[in-house]
Amino acid sequence: MSFYEEHVLPHLIGAACGVKPITHQRRLIVPHAEGCVLEVGLGAGPNLAFYDPSKVDLVFGLEPSAGMRRKARKAVAASPVKVELIDLPGENVPLDDASVDTVVLTYTLCTIPGWRQALAEMRRVLKPGGRLLFSEHGLAPDAGIAKWQRRIEPAWKAIAGGCHLTRPMDRMITEGAFSFDRIETGYLPHSPKFAGFNYWGSARPR
Repeated sequence: MSFYEEHVLPHLIGAACGVKPITHQRRLIVPHAEGCVLEVGLGAGPNLAFYDPSKVDLVFGLEPSAGMRRKARKAVAASPVKVELIDLPGENVPLDDASVDTVVLTYTLCTIPGWRQALAEMRRVLKPGGRLLFSEHGLAPDAGIAKWQRRIEPAWKAIAGGCHLTRPMDRMITEGAFSFDRIETGYLPHSPKFAGFNYWGSARPR
């Protein structure tokens, strides 16, 4: 990886993913995790403080960026639950079939190149009846906003670690052979609309 990707980008992503509207979304989603958890895209560990230690036994934190894993050290040390870091991307999960109770996916699916393979891996490792908890930004339903998303996306991807603005997260999760228990959508407050349309909820493998 380049110097920018390893030493600059982790700080930019950490700052962007720690703003209040996104932190609010994490509080809505992460406390519902149970049992053995796979978090895809641990990043700097912003979700760790929101896991409920009375419900969670272990979090496998999948994070391919060495820079992000370095940045996560403080959050891992302060985590209320046990964390095991895994240096691999979302397309390659080194866990057994049907071995986790919950997959947590927050602001990660927008960046994974092989998102279909990544969702297949999440489905593979979930136990029967296990849940995918998600909060992701993506394609807006308003034509005017979507037009600007498409215009901005090439430059955005270059500076934001491959983050896509136009991924239709609901359709992608459904294509990954998941069925929604619930899904909510909307623009996050105090956020630029081109990057602020969110999808959140839970789904189960079908």
